[in-house]
Order: sequence, then C-alpha cells, then structure tokens
Amino acid sequence: MGSLSIWHWLLVIVVVLLLFGRGKISDLMGDMAQGIKAFKKGMKDEDVAADKPPEPMKTIDNAPGQPARTDATKVG
Repeated sequence: MGSLSIWHWLLVIVVVLLLFGRGKISDLMGDMAQGIKAFKKGMKDEDVAADKPPEPMKTIDNAPGQPARTDATKVG
C-alpha cells in the first residue's frame, strides 16, 4: 500500500500538465537553468577572487607637505 504503481505516476503527470500547461513548465525549467548557471558563475568568480593574493595594506604615515615624524615628535 505504500508504493505507487506506474498508473499512479501517469495520473499525477497528466494532472500536473493539465493544471500548469506545457508552456509554464518549460518556462519554469528555463528559469531554473538560468539560476543554476548564475550560481555556477558566482562560485567561479568567488574562486578567482580567492586565488588572488591580498593587496598590501596602505598606511598614511605622513600627509603630503608635512615633515616626517621622528620618535621624539610622534603623537599618541
């Protein structure tokens, strides 16, 4: 009683086709395929970004036009 026969599956398929129609199902499958492609592209872009070494951190010790600080004049 727990398993479905081939006739049950055929009936379910016919009912689904009648409710949604052939065009809606193919549009849904096309949208799903585009989503999978976008997901794969995003994962590939993430892998490429992870492969790049990080840029060195930029620090600002001296503002342009100001003299360099020494230990005696360092603030803070």
